[in-house]
Amino acid sequence: MYRLCHLGIALIGVLAVDAAARGQTADTARGERVFRACAACHSLEPNRNMSGPSLSELWNRKAGTLPSFGRYSPALTSSGIIWDDTTLDAWISDPQHFIPGNTMTFPGVKDARQRVDLLAFLKDATQPGHAPSRAQRDKQMGGMMGMMGGGAVPSLKKLEPDQRVAKITHCRDTYRVTTEDGKTRAFWERNLRLMTDASDRGPEKNAPVIVAAGMMGDRADVIFASPEEISAFIASAC
Repeated sequence: MYRLCHLGIALIGVLAVDAAARGQTADTARGERVFRACAACHSLEPNRNMSGPSLSELWNRKAGTLPSFGRYSPALTSSGIIWDDTTLDAWISDPQHFIPGNTMTFPGVKDARQRVDLLAFLKDATQPGHAPSRAQRDKQMGGMMGMMGGGAVPSLKKLEPDQRVAKITHCRDTYRVTTEDGKTRAFWERNLRLMTDASDRGPEKNAPVIVAAGMMGDRADVIFASPEEISAFIASAC
């Protein structure tokens, strides 16, 4: 109870600063552009969780309670916060100040005008059936993801032969990845990440894929359908 009172008092300053901005008409198109900074970690599709939980139907949901997401911090699950216009504004402004000890690394949106626009976009886009289509979201994210060395991949089940992994070998500090087009690339072992994606967009069982990572061209992610595939797929060969 004391914690909730403390959080309520902290909101007074936030609301005072934002009062002028809230008096203006929100621009959802601008808000959608601001959301691009969030879209690398959060989806608007129901139960499509990424680094962070899906934001679908977020309003009036208790923090840390989406059943399909299993990585909430204790700080968030014990906060008692209900997400609405006021609490989301405070959270987006400074997550660590609003709920200390949470594990979201995002520093916050300090511009009150941007928060008003972002919340207006999210309040509509998180309603059932209102989220932009996956194709629209991938297209919007494509430019930014391309700068980071990746790309918007609609499905890991439908990639070209140069991204479908046929064989992986390991020798000393080097992985060699052979793709179905017959080409082999060598990676320093710290530059090749072995990952899993069990979602409906992940690779087929026993059919890992390789996706570029980083900006220098010397890093990549090999993505498997499940953890048990990893050790079985990699052969020691010097």
